[in-house]
Amino acid sequence: MRSPTIIAAQQLWDYLSAPRAHAPSDAVAVCCSYDLRVCDHACDLVHRGVAPLLILSGNAGNWTRHLWNVPEAHVFRERALANGIPREAIMLEEAATNFGENIAFVRRLAPQLQRVTFVTKPNSILRVQLTLPVQWPDVTALVDAPSLRFPDDVSQVVGVLGVIDEMVGDVDRILQYPALGYQAPHQLPRELLESWRLLKEAGFTRHLCPEVESA
Repeated sequence: MRSPTIIAAQQLWDYLSAPRAHAPSDAVAVCCSYDLRVCDHACDLVHRGVAPLLILSGNAGNWTRHLWNVPEAHVFRERALANGIPREAIMLEEAATNFGENIAFVRRLAPQLQRVTFVTKPNSILRVQLTLPVQWPDVTALVDAPSLRFPDDVSQVVGVLGVIDEMVGDVDRILQYPALGYQAPHQLPRELLESWRLLKEAGFTRHLCPEVESA
């Protein structure tokens, strides 16, 4: 029998990770992270002909600044090369530290792109979707992710508890970022907010927005 914590976290995972999609594009752009399976999925899309160009975006984030001493994009490039992507088909963006910068800096790097499939972690799909209209309103974009299940397939780098912390922080940002101009508004269902509050009360508060953490 699953615990109330896992049941609530499953609701967050299911909502944040759907829907996902990809389509023929000018490029596959990766929001790099601690999970190299995101790179594997992006490489698979390139091999399947979704796009001829792979863009890897990322410097360091909450987790990877303690994990690697080089930008995320460098680690993902080595994975992409190991996956058989030609070096000349890879572009690097090495400065981004969050989803807004992933999108804005890819836009700055390759402003000629008209259709892009972004690839991220499953639980980050909704946040990337909501950030795109703000940071790159004139691109046709889709957001995809590897097919991973919660809790069985979460990254061992951060573990189940770390992913729950991350998802609680994601919901917090979906609520707060529109007023700050970082994301498009989104109406979260009451049942999801109840699960989010339950997880906060259970102590999953390490990735809340900084102003909430200091309150």
